[in-house]
Amino acid sequence: MDKKSLIEKIKSLEGINQDERAYLINLVNIKKKYGLVWEDKPEDAEEQLRNNLPVLREVVKKRILAKDLPKPENTDKTLFDGQMAGELPAPPNHILIEGDNLHALTALTFTHENKIDAIYLDPPYNTGAKDWRYNNDFVVKEDGFRHSKWVSMMYKRLLIAKRLLKYDGIICITIDDYEMPRLFMIMEEIFGEENHLGTIVVRNNPSGRSTLKGVSITHEYGLFFGNSELSQVGRLDRTEKQINRYDLADKISAFEWVNFRKHGGIKDEAPSMFYPIYVTDDSLRIPEIEWDSDKKEWIILEDPRENEKIVYPIDDQGRERRWKWGIDRVKNNPNELCVRNDRKNELGVYMKARMINEGILPLTWWDKKEYSATAYGTNLIKEIFGELQVFAYPKSIHAVKDSLKVLSNKKDAIILDVFAGSGTTLHATIQLNDEDGGQRQCILVTNNENNICEEVTYERNKKIIQGYSNTKGEKILGLTNNNLRYYKSEFVPRDPSLKNKRLLTKLAAELLSIKENCYNDCTSEIIPEKQTWVKFFSDDASHYLCTIYDDDKIEQSVELIQKLLELKRPQEPIKVYVFSNGQYPYTEEFEEVLPNITLCALPDAIYKAYQHVLPAKKRIQVPELEEQIEEGLGQSDGEIVENDLFNQEGSRL
Repeated sequence: MDKKSLIEKIKSLEGINQDERAYLINLVNIKKKYGLVWEDKPEDAEEQLRNNLPVLREVVKKRILAKDLPKPENTDKTLFDGQMAGELPAPPNHILIEGDNLHALTALTFTHENKIDAIYLDPPYNTGAKDWRYNNDFVVKEDGFRHSKWVSMMYKRLLIAKRLLKYDGIICITIDDYEMPRLFMIMEEIFGEENHLGTIVVRNNPSGRSTLKGVSITHEYGLFFGNSELSQVGRLDRTEKQINRYDLADKISAFEWVNFRKHGGIKDEAPSMFYPIYVTDDSLRIPEIEWDSDKKEWIILEDPRENEKIVYPIDDQGRERRWKWGIDRVKNNPNELCVRNDRKNELGVYMKARMINEGILPLTWWDKKEYSATAYGTNLIKEIFGELQVFAYPKSIHAVKDSLKVLSNKKDAIILDVFAGSGTTLHATIQLNDEDGGQRQCILVTNNENNICEEVTYERNKKIIQGYSNTKGEKILGLTNNNLRYYKSEFVPRDPSLKNKRLLTKLAAELLSIKENCYNDCTSEIIPEKQTWVKFFSDDASHYLCTIYDDDKIEQSVELIQKLLELKRPQEPIKVYVFSNGQYPYTEEFEEVLPNITLCALPDAIYKAYQHVLPAKKRIQVPELEEQIEEGLGQSDGEIVENDLFNQEGSRL
């Protein structure tokens, strides 16, 4: 049925009041034919966004910079390809945000939309054992809306998280059996069934966790979804056992001989890969053959020579399989193949399986002892903090590291975790960078319930960067080639008055620094006298940011930008953000320097970034709604509201 026509009929219905009419229109707009249906449960964090816009404010006293720390004592162990001896890569800027992750995700739509390579999430598992709160109340097992509250919470955040991922980005969410079925359906709806890359089963509790139903649970799941058809999982390092298999080597690499017959392949799937190879005890060749396109098979035009035997890809059970390579590749790579006796002591064709540096594709079953959450999660936290139990059920750092490798093999990947907990994701990122010379950047978000952000998440990674003494009194060297910046989420009134626009522009400084990765205030190098209407920042390299807070000072700003161009000669255009009451960034006024800058109007750019993720805002009270009801409008207490991305109506779970 046509949705628009149905809405017109609802508008003309008699015998129902305005609230009932609006409710029916809303139901028509969101009705699903298939998928997970739940009762939307209002959330305090969402309500705050109805009248406020989130911004981020840096807590400067918690800032940790590599330049202020001693250089690593083991510099010789952290040298990597392409670097001079003793030289370290530029330190990445890691970010820790204290606040509700719904607010932080909204702010990140301005700074990081389509920029995140990998998202790793370890949300509350909703076991009913007071492991998470909804609107400041613990969600217990007896709560009839327990599943709906959890689904509502996750759905709102994952919708925004998808906007942050690059087109080829990947997200991983760890979960156990309590919410696995519902989470899988949410992920299929948001990311698409076709983008499910795999579900990993991790043996994280080897000793098992007993349940009332008598089954001892030893595992949890990792759901991997891509953002598009271009998303591809990364590879994992080979184990020592796997490496030892490659016991031969030539000038190219280590290798082992494997059967040239494709394992699991059959003739019917690729008939052209079923062709004869003539072999002797120490040689092989492709005979003269011709393809019959009607019969879809090769016709042999040459008889075997003396002592030659014809070999086809036929297995021990007599089934017709296929070779791994086509004919031309075999002819062009004769040194990659040989003739050996197979298990039946008959001549067979073998090829060099090489150990390449890419590693191996991940399996769906992860059972290394290092994945134990107790041995390599809880015990590690105790080593860092002493004997204190500061956090329950931390992830194994090895499980997180391998998850990050699967999410992305890029050494400069941007990684996001908005359920940061004890901060294992940042710890794992820092260790990966130390191991391979990468410059991965990690963004963490967590609330500060029970001071977890300040006293656990931050302190843990502060110790990892600066160094600490473990429970045995041993000095653990810090991984000092890292910057860590601590932010708190704050708010600006959402109403777009001129006063609020100026306030939002003023408080956007940290957002802009994060967006452009420019944190070094170099204003004094451009304009010695103290002032408040313009700021310049750089990344200590060739990237510059200029923010102009007063649109009456554009002429002076152009002169300062010209001075910056003469002094620094940046290789990239300077990002210039200028306050404007509307959308116009004063392009004509910047004409003299326009080829060397990229202009953007503030705060309009922030409003545009937020407009598709903010919940509906209550606008006006009206006595009669019939003439103002439009397709897609939600309804609440006789007030017109904007289309709400977050709202979901449905049956109770």
